[in-house]
Amino acid sequence: MDKNSKIYIAGHRGLVGSAIMRNLESNGFSDIITKTREELDLLNYQNVSDFFAKEKPEYVFLAAAKVGGIHANSTYPAEFIFENLQVQNNIIHNACLNGVKKLLFLGSSCIYPRDCAQPIREEYLLTGSLEKTNEAYAVAKIAGIKMCQAYNKQYGTKFISVMPTNLYGPNDNFDLESSHVLPALLRKFHDAKLANAKEVVMWGTGEPMREFLHVDDLADACIFLMNNYSDGEIVNIGTGEDIKIKDLAILIKETVDFEGEIINDTAKPDGTPRKLLDVSRLHDLGWHHKIVLPDGIRMTYEWFLNNTVKK
Repeated sequence: MDKNSKIYIAGHRGLVGSAIMRNLESNGFSDIITKTREELDLLNYQNVSDFFAKEKPEYVFLAAAKVGGIHANSTYPAEFIFENLQVQNNIIHNACLNGVKKLLFLGSSCIYPRDCAQPIREEYLLTGSLEKTNEAYAVAKIAGIKMCQAYNKQYGTKFISVMPTNLYGPNDNFDLESSHVLPALLRKFHDAKLANAKEVVMWGTGEPMREFLHVDDLADACIFLMNNYSDGEIVNIGTGEDIKIKDLAILIKETVDFEGEIINDTAKPDGTPRKLLDVSRLHDLGWHHKIVLPDGIRMTYEWFLNNTVKK
């Protein structure tokens, strides 16, 4: 990509898409195409077809997706599989038809088997059963990966797929019913502090281990790969480091300055015991994360206070 390349970001108002847009704008890219859901219905094939035929983007970041935590995935599996398949099918197919030079598809680490060896290497895809709580979402993302590879093979496209670990940062979802663990805990501790509560109840034992990547680091990695990688094989994006959920909770508690206790509700599910990505392929290509977790949580809480609480 050069500074005058025509770049379309699908999902520019979401956690990932907004970070990619911030990165591109701060680095002087001047021809960025964005469309709100009201302007372009990505579920509608004809709308997407007309958009690509008119705009002719050279590069596409496919960050549009229906996402959510354990509760949302378990409650609405039909919406998760239908909407994600529909959006990615429409965009990938029309990117091919309209000669897009390169497309980057955002997957998720939930595509990997629930009980595969740690850390998780890219070749572990489809070697075992998926985690049931987000199976519908994972199946849709796997289909997107395979679709990109199929189009590369048949039509010579350069469509790449990346698998980020758990993300957090500006524009995250802090709703307690549908958010992921880090923003949910941040919101819980913040609300408890305001209410002068004596305790915060946390789901599960706190023993599972998770890896967390600040979304600005993800955006930087995506743009790095768009410029430096053209292979059809998937690439993990993460830090290569993980933390127990109970230690994450303590870190967030200290950041928010909540003085009460943490109580574990062991009747609630833990989910996958451990999910750590092997990022050797990404490191070998020359990219490493820059934002360490304590700094990232502090930055995210500041954003939450300035952009969510004040509103």
